[in-house]
Amino acid sequence: MEEQAKELREFMNNYGESENDSKSKNHKTRIIAITSGKGGVGKTNLAVNMSIAYAQLGKKVILIDGDLGMANVNVLLNIVPQYNLMQVINGQKKMSEIILDTEFGIKFIAGANGFSKIANLSKEELDNFAREFSSLSNADIIIIDTAAGIADNVLQFVAAADEVYVVTTPEPTAITDAYGIIKTITTELVNREINLKLLVNRVHSADEGKRISDRIINIVAQFLNYKVEYIGFVYDDSVVQASVIRQKPFMIVNPTSKPAVCLKHIVGRIEKTDLTGNAGVSNFLKKFLGGKRKN
Repeated sequence: MEEQAKELREFMNNYGESENDSKSKNHKTRIIAITSGKGGVGKTNLAVNMSIAYAQLGKKVILIDGDLGMANVNVLLNIVPQYNLMQVINGQKKMSEIILDTEFGIKFIAGANGFSKIANLSKEELDNFAREFSSLSNADIIIIDTAAGIADNVLQFVAAADEVYVVTTPEPTAITDAYGIIKTITTELVNREINLKLLVNRVHSADEGKRISDRIINIVAQFLNYKVEYIGFVYDDSVVQASVIRQKPFMIVNPTSKPAVCLKHIVGRIEKTDLTGNAGVSNFLKKFLGGKRKN
């Protein structure tokens, strides 16, 4: 792991920071990882629709399916990708050859099904990944939909992202698993100040969302001594399931629905927060393999 990180630093020194070569040297790409402690909480659906909400603000958005075992963002977008990240890692394709335009105003990069350990990349594969990921620096927003759970790949994306949104629902098992992944993130990644935010999905009222978030945030503060911010809630609504069946995001199917309005508010709240000085694609790459886990 440390050897891989050293190779990445050497790569960045050799190739330079692509953001400095862009037209606007002050441009910083906001990179968001969306994760959850368990499947079935609507994480991927929120990642897709949040990407569209950003695009509707005029942002250049790239959505990456970071589930490298069971990638399925393309199903919600009704897209059958010909290539994915695996071809980039192998050096068979460039990022520009696999990135897809969508009818929803966002660009999409398909996950590499069946590829389980980015940390075990060879130097050549590492160079391929870093070089091609650097080409995404002109985006305003990159949203990474991670796998559910606490796999190594999830922690690597979490360690490198500017912000991490943990999705939960009011279900007791989802709440328990949300606490579980927050505990893993805060204890397994040492010397990392992860910007964690909580998003409560499928609530029936604003009070329910606040109550669930307060419960998790207080437990995290008490037992883990870590601060998690509540970023907002999304209503439970039949439009969501209907949009999944149609394979068309609910931000498009019904942009005035309760879930769509909730996401617009959340994105507006996010946009009011400043990025740290360590944000951007080049810094993402520096952090990506730099996170140390406890032995």
